[in-house]
Amino acid sequence: MKKLRLEPLQQPDKIINYWKKDKLVAAFIIVFGLGYNIAAILGPIYQGKLIDALLRGDSFAALLRLAVFFVLMMASIQLMRYLKRFYTRRFANQTSATMRFMIYNSIINKSYTELKHENIGDLMTRVLADIDLCVEGMRKFTTEIFDTGVLMASYLVAMLYFDVKITLLGALFIPVAMAIAEKLKTVIYKYSIDYRTKSSVITDMTYEYIENAMLYRINGLERQGREKYHQELNDLQDKAIKANIFENAMQPVYNVVAMLGVVMVIYLGGSRVIAGGWTVGTFSAYMIMFAALATKASKAAKLFNSVQKSQISWQRIKPYFSEYQSKDTSLDINQGSTSLVIEKISFHYPEAQENVVESISLNARQGEIIGVTGSIASGKTTLGMALLGLYPYSGSIRIDGKELRDYSDYEHSQMIAYLGHNPQLLSDTIYNNITLGGNEDISAVLHDVCLDEDLLAMPAGAYTQVGSSGIRLSGGQQARIALARTLLHKAKIIILDDPFAAVDMRTEEKIIRNLKNNYQQCLFVLISHRLAIFNQIDRIVLLHNDHSFDYGTHQQLMEKSELYASIYDLQRLAGENDA
Repeated sequence: MKKLRLEPLQQPDKIINYWKKDKLVAAFIIVFGLGYNIAAILGPIYQGKLIDALLRGDSFAALLRLAVFFVLMMASIQLMRYLKRFYTRRFANQTSATMRFMIYNSIINKSYTELKHENIGDLMTRVLADIDLCVEGMRKFTTEIFDTGVLMASYLVAMLYFDVKITLLGALFIPVAMAIAEKLKTVIYKYSIDYRTKSSVITDMTYEYIENAMLYRINGLERQGREKYHQELNDLQDKAIKANIFENAMQPVYNVVAMLGVVMVIYLGGSRVIAGGWTVGTFSAYMIMFAALATKASKAAKLFNSVQKSQISWQRIKPYFSEYQSKDTSLDINQGSTSLVIEKISFHYPEAQENVVESISLNARQGEIIGVTGSIASGKTTLGMALLGLYPYSGSIRIDGKELRDYSDYEHSQMIAYLGHNPQLLSDTIYNNITLGGNEDISAVLHDVCLDEDLLAMPAGAYTQVGSSGIRLSGGQQARIALARTLLHKAKIIILDDPFAAVDMRTEEKIIRNLKNNYQQCLFVLISHRLAIFNQIDRIVLLHNDHSFDYGTHQQLMEKSELYASIYDLQRLAGENDA
């Protein structure tokens, strides 16, 4: 089977470009669509000829020739119909894949701030349901423009050829059915957008309940959550029913209105047969074409509704389309010793005005571990995020003499490794969570994070499944797997934000010794509120809530900072009591 071509699309927010992208497939759809729907009128015409031949008492040979021709003709017409549908479905599959690819590209290139404010449920609904609805609308439109538009035109021309007066009077109600559908567009839009919005809410609730299932169970909130979820599902059902009534249940109404003209066709057509102007076969062919025309008209009315629904989905996903951005994978990184120089950096979040960190300066080099600590909300994590280059900052952060903001995103990813509060484990094996799909030896890094002994107790070892978000493992094991992933490639700078919160102090001390002994080519920035091992690291930044800071060795801070000394002594005493 031929693979889909996931090639970048220029201007993905313009729907016409998806047809332009597959010009050959679009050409086949046009050729076979026109061929099938124009030739379709030959079916009822030759069926009428067969009826007339039977009534005239033509010879068996003549009837057989006519029947064979009729069967071959219908087979050819159906072949063109099959090819038209095949290429239409192929276009739909390609378009769905391209849209998903372009949205993935857009999401992967969003800034950290934009991603942080995304609603997961709404995003999942847009990426999954809305793309399917949009593509289905495009497929229906592509199909019906031929199977309805061209076919109706073919039938109408043929019927006018048979009799202009009967055709005009019989088709009088067809525009009425289509006008009703047009008037309902506003109502359909309202109910469809209500349904899509509520669907996003339900998706978000589902995601939240799955993620926090144990929290609700432990606190006895299952019943309240179930009742609230049930209420929201009932509301979703009501909105779905209203949306579907106007989209689908109106089809019989359109059909009845369009078929009202059949009375005139039977009366006037029958009169022509009696008068000898038409044969029975001609009348039969005309009736078949009129019924098909009326049915297609009702489907055209429904198509207006389907297209309206698809337009809603298109408007929802359109903001997520952006020009394809290929990552610059060239590297301009000094492969020698690593240095970090921070001079008076200040930082505030885009939505805030006041600085979170202010005028911080320090120097560090490879082989060192720089600790960052401070009271709650003093800016510890913020400093780590600023060093990642995810937010704009003032002042200077130079790595190997080059300003951080002058490195590309790809160079950031190759030069700086980061571990945040959340382990962010995939529902996969321990091995794949550490290598992220790579094929590397992880034995050394497992030893460095003291996880090798834990694996001995697991029958599958490194190939043990961790479960959703690591639920099958302890908190300490989750944290050490995430730490192993961060350490694996020995980046020049490794930022660890509270990596030992779920790890006992004895294991924490072992890991620190391993970092100092086995990662001499790396520079660590260790953000932590636990100071037990800070006497083993090189220098420490102590942040205060008034934006001031102290900087020095452990011994220097013990002597000049009463706050640091008191916190360290209290934590050390607590650790000794626990031991």
